Amino acid sequence: MSHYFGTDGFRGEAGGTLTAYHAYRIGRFLGHYYQAGAHRPRITVGKDTRRSSYMLEYALAAGLTASGADAYMLHVTTTPSVSFVTRKDDMDCGVMISASHNPFFDNGIKLVNRLGEKMDGALLDAIEEYLDTSDPHDSLLPHATGQGIGQVIDYSAGRNRYVAYLISLARNSYKGLRLGLDCANGSAWMIAESVFAALGAKVFGIGTSPDGLNINAAVGSTHIDRLVSFVQSNHLDVGFAFDGDADRCLAVDEQGNVLTGDHILYILACEWQRRGMLTGNTVVTTVMSNMGLYRALEDKSISHIQTAVGDKYVYEAMAKTGYSLGGEQSGHIILHPYASTGDGILTAISLMEVMMERKLPLSRLSSDMRLYPQEHRNIKTKNKAAFIANPALQCALETARNTLGERGRVLMRQSGTEPVVRLMVEATDAALCRQTIEDVMQVVQAQGLQDGIGG
Repeated sequence: MSHYFGTDGFRGEAGGTLTAYHAYRIGRFLGHYYQAGAHRPRITVGKDTRRSSYMLEYALAAGLTASGADAYMLHVTTTPSVSFVTRKDDMDCGVMISASHNPFFDNGIKLVNRLGEKMDGALLDAIEEYLDTSDPHDSLLPHATGQGIGQVIDYSAGRNRYVAYLISLARNSYKGLRLGLDCANGSAWMIAESVFAALGAKVFGIGTSPDGLNINAAVGSTHIDRLVSFVQSNHLDVGFAFDGDADRCLAVDEQGNVLTGDHILYILACEWQRRGMLTGNTVVTTVMSNMGLYRALEDKSISHIQTAVGDKYVYEAMAKTGYSLGGEQSGHIILHPYASTGDGILTAISLMEVMMERKLPLSRLSSDMRLYPQEHRNIKTKNKAAFIANPALQCALETARNTLGERGRVLMRQSGTEPVVRLMVEATDAALCRQTIEDVMQVVQAQGLQDGIGG
């Protein structure tokens, strides 16, 4: 993958590294690419609540229609809903305008194919080649004229069908349950509450007042402490936190304990094994999953495989092997019988269903799993590759791994969505974990690597 599209789309500062012109040209390319004879391309478009999402949406629609495609506008909606509508309504592809968990000043463009899956690398490379080609008069691709010019179509009905689909998946009523939802002032702010209210729950919400600037601001799955306090102070039965585009979900149990994506994978794997739904008796994880998850799965005679970090890679492994359940520690959970991408609201429904079927609170369902202590650092840098290649840093990482031995592990990787390098240390002992990561960070600081200095 190259310099625009990372593991989760084209992401950058809105108006800076990601402009309206980029969106327009992506629309021009997609509208032209899907032309086939008399076929008029049909392309789904959704967006989150960022102020810049409107700018990019209009620019994208202009590019699509200028190339002769029809743009089916879902308006403010979730990434998984774009995937659902694209797949169910036989669209040529789908576009979601969102930077997920990033702050409001960033934005992104995510593309899915007609099956609702992340776009293949070859097409993304072709789009990048076009973006890099100078075209000051917009003449490289033919313009549609007359009746060939595309239409912009209000398609909120597609979003409503997605809501109905989610509701239809629940086999139980949630009447009597007090449910907290943190919608991150993002895509889920209306959809999630309407789904769970329709299923009978009494819903208490935070992060449900988007103003274009407050998406992910001290709320959502990346700021879970807010939901912990909310669940405890309101004596709720369970809480769910989504990110800006609602393709990930973390949970808080009735005691105020945070359940990561690893906890969620464990609960669902055990339930699906019991119901004969866990294909191959195997869960797909990434290298970031906690060793505690693997120990707990082994105790239940459940196998696992690992992929690189990114729900894109989790889904590719699932599609290749046929396994039905996979996900990331961050809360991207893919339930392959029901969706082709991570879906935070679907994940929350699935956990609610286990609670109702087993008649147990969330704390009991996760009680057999014990996480190893982990420490994380996100280190800003302008040159991620040079950062990681630094000889002194590589020596420090090797020393840390040798020190931990079988008592833990060290993982450093480039973020696929942000200008940061992510460092993770996991160990059997919390003090050892903290000391190890501090030892590595001292070398980072001594070498002047942070914020792109040195290297």
